[in-house]
Parts: sequence; C-alpha cells; structure tokens
Amino acid sequence: MSQIGQVSVKNGQYKIKGDFHHLELGQPIRSADENWKLVGITNPRQLTHMHSYGGEALFFESLSQGKLMATRCDNPKCETKGSIYQPFRIHCPDCLAKMTPIDMTDIAKKTAKIHTFMVCERSGAFNFLDKPIKFINIEFEGVVTILMSYLAVGEPKMGMRVVPCFKRQDPTFTILDLCFVPEGTKAEQLPRGFSF
Repeated sequence: MSQIGQVSVKNGQYKIKGDFHHLELGQPIRSADENWKLVGITNPRQLTHMHSYGGEALFFESLSQGKLMATRCDNPKCETKGSIYQPFRIHCPDCLAKMTPIDMTDIAKKTAKIHTFMVCERSGAFNFLDKPIKFINIEFEGVVTILMSYLAVGEPKMGMRVVPCFKRQDPTFTILDLCFVPEGTKAEQLPRGFSF
C-alpha cells in the first residue's frame, strides 16, 4: 500500500515523500433510458496538492496557539504609516514595504464587532462547516480593514460584540482554525476543539 504524500523543508528545499497521485479503476456509466447502454466511464483520481504559505505561515501557525496575528506598516515614508491590517498581509498596499507582524489578540477580544453578516443555507463543494453557515465581517478598533469569518454560536446581528475562538486541539492550520462567538459565550458552548 502506498503512503500518502508528505512534505518537509530542509535547507530551504522541499523534501517530498510518498505518493501524490492515486489512480483507481473507473466504473461504467450506463443510461437507464437506453437499455443500460454504455455512455461513459468514471475517472476517479486522488491528488495531494502542496500549498505554500510563505510569509503568511506565521498567521496560520499562531491560530493553533490561540493568537490572532495582523500586520502594521512601519515605513516612515508611507502616508498610512501605523495602519494595522487584518487579514494578515505581507506588504503594505500603499507603499509596498514589508510590514511588521503584530499580535492583535487582545484588540480582537476587547473590540471585535460584527460589521455585516450573511447566512448561507447551501454551500459549494468541499465545505467543512455545518449549515447554515453564519458568515460575518468583523471590524476591530484601530484596524483599517475588515476580516471575514464565521459565527460558531448564536445568531448574528450587526454591531454585535464577538470574541475570537481558536482550534487548538487538532488544528487544521487553515482559516477554519478561527471562528467568533458572541461576547459572554461560555467555554462549554464552543465547537469541539476550540477554546478562547
């Protein structure tokens, strides 16, 4: 049996181990309308994709540690020096200088509120969230951008104070390791594996 593809980095180079493509035998597709005539065949494939986070790796790693990282432009020549950006970004959109990562967990816990929201009853392929999904756009005091996430508990309302929760148990190292809940939510109400 083959091993699922795994990747590590050593000396700045990707080290690849295992199988990244798995082929399976296809099954016939037959038409019930035409006396089970053959009309095609399935082509099952499994692919392991390598996705590099580059400079954003700090953001995803920090979620698993219960921290919400943002970036700030510290370029003294930038018109918008001192601006804090969430979601995390590497370069300032105004001057293109490399930005400084900052921990904004406390800002989020004290000032996060719902700017707008949308409740999604259906989702596309590859969704891991329970439906209905309560997508929320969150604003933070002193932050010039708005973060999109989801409300894991309760019903969203514009202006509602929310606090971040982090998937510290078995993290996925994706944006799904971050969700928000209404201020005052008890720890036992959080989704499995999440904590404040």
